[in-house]
Amino acid sequence: MTRRSPITGAERPPGFVYREEKKGLLRRSAGLFLFCDDIAITKLAEHYGTPLYVYSASMITERFDAFDRAFRHVPHTICYSVKANSNLSILRLLAKGGSGFDVVSGGELERVLVAERRAAKKVVFSGVGKTRDEMTAALKAGILLFNVESESELWTLAECAARLRMSAPVALRVNPDVAADTHPYISTGLRKHKFGVPLREARTLYAKASAVRYLKVIGVSVHIGSQITEVAPFAEAMARVAVLVGELRADGHKLNYVDAGGGLGIPYENGAAMNFSDYASDYSKAITRPLRGLNVHVLLEPGRSIVGPAGALVTRVVYRKTNDGKRFVVVDAAMNDLVRPALYGAHHEIVPVRRRADSSVKFEAVDVVGPVCESGDFFARDRELPRVEEGELLAILDAGAYGMALASNYNTRPRPAELLVSGKSAKVIRRREKVADLLRDER
Repeated sequence: MTRRSPITGAERPPGFVYREEKKGLLRRSAGLFLFCDDIAITKLAEHYGTPLYVYSASMITERFDAFDRAFRHVPHTICYSVKANSNLSILRLLAKGGSGFDVVSGGELERVLVAERRAAKKVVFSGVGKTRDEMTAALKAGILLFNVESESELWTLAECAARLRMSAPVALRVNPDVAADTHPYISTGLRKHKFGVPLREARTLYAKASAVRYLKVIGVSVHIGSQITEVAPFAEAMARVAVLVGELRADGHKLNYVDAGGGLGIPYENGAAMNFSDYASDYSKAITRPLRGLNVHVLLEPGRSIVGPAGALVTRVVYRKTNDGKRFVVVDAAMNDLVRPALYGAHHEIVPVRRRADSSVKFEAVDVVGPVCESGDFFARDRELPRVEEGELLAILDAGAYGMALASNYNTRPRPAELLVSGKSAKVIRRREKVADLLRDER
């Protein structure tokens, strides 16, 4: 079964749009080309090579601001999920806009501190396997909140805090047993998952925590998964959290924060049709309505919804190939650069960087594949795309989240460069690796 790309020829303002490019002394039209902000992607590829990650600073900022406005009616802090895209320049851009950060490792915490030291007071530390060294570093940095996910972790944190004679701000991450319509690998809200503590055990554990001198219980945390595009599961989870908050306050706990987690998805197919401001508003209502009257400060952990559509992976066609009628377009990017299709069967829209006139476009069903020695090295299968020739450029859209963050050096392939485009300027925010970089630390 072939699938025609519904986005081919469509625009994704403000980050990625097709515009007319003019060349020559007479400024004749050279056709329509995909731009990132105000720069033609062809120019970026010519100057910086491919494969190449390109991000729109304007799109990141606009989506963060839209998310922030959606929660303006309640006390809140947006804690950007660093794991989605952890590049230091992107963290600095978000910190400048007032963002806090959600980290899940000591390494991510260090990234935040390098990007903006003052952001530590707006950091929440999540994750099921925090080590003593990570906890100690977070305590010394003065973070806002530890989202604790087990009783054993709670006692380890108490031990670290006692050693430093510091108070550790704590929220228990509760598992509300709410099903979310997403890939099973990124669903986290059911009792069968490794995350959080069962809702029914929370009150007992809160009582234990409140009796420990160096633990300061200040909130409740929940996160039900990632890439969730319907708001109903969020509302259901928050309704259960609201009941728990009421019970805990009746038990005598002073709770100031509810960490609603992240997980808001994006439409990877035909994303141009979505009004993000309206989408964020619907999400805000689902989160805040169950909490009405509780007078809590809401913490949000968006990642993908902020940076996902703001990035594209630009790749060049290396070869065209036909095997018994099956057509392949072999590109210079591979699963090590963007693993989501291989890992999750994820869909990414793929568009030609140069768009021909509609009357001359010939569509064909192709597999878009990379050079890695795995049958799972693909970006699309049986996808109807405009015919592209060897040497032409394709853009794999919505690659700003879990793209470079999940990239590897499999097959000893150096990772791509990353560019942050703002208006008419482009900045290299990670240089392209060389094979020598990969060999340097080996003996």
